[in-house]
Amino acid sequence: MSAAFDLYTKLKHSSSDEERAEVIAQAFDALEARFPQLNDLATQGHVREAELRLQKEIKEVEARLQKDIKALELQIKEVDARLQERISQLEVSLHQALAAQTRWLIGGLAILGVVLKLADVLIGP
Repeated sequence: MSAAFDLYTKLKHSSSDEERAEVIAQAFDALEARFPQLNDLATQGHVREAELRLQKEIKEVEARLQKDIKALELQIKEVDARLQERISQLEVSLHQALAAQTRWLIGGLAILGVVLKLADVLIGP
C-alpha cells in the first residue's frame, strides 16, 4: 500500500481532529525519516561550483609539481656534473698510478737485466 493511500485511509477512519492531526504528524515524521533534508541536497549549482574549485586546485597542484620537477631536474644535472668531474679526476689519478707502476716495472726489469748481465760476466766461462 502506498504512503498516500495509507494516510488517506487513516484520516478517513479518524474520528476526531486530534486523531487526524496525530496521523498527519506521523506521516510527516515518516516522510522526513525517508528523505534527507532539502538543505542537505546538492544542487547542480553546488556540484558545478565544487567541480570548478577542484579543477582549480588540480591546476595549482600541477603547477607546483611542474615547478618541483624542474627543480629536481636541475639538481640531477648538478649532481651529474659533479659526478662526471669526479670520474674525470679518478681517471687522471688512475692513469698517473698506472704510469708510475709502469716506470717501476721497467726500472725493475732494467735492474734485473743488469744483475743478470753481471752474474753472467762473473760466472762466465
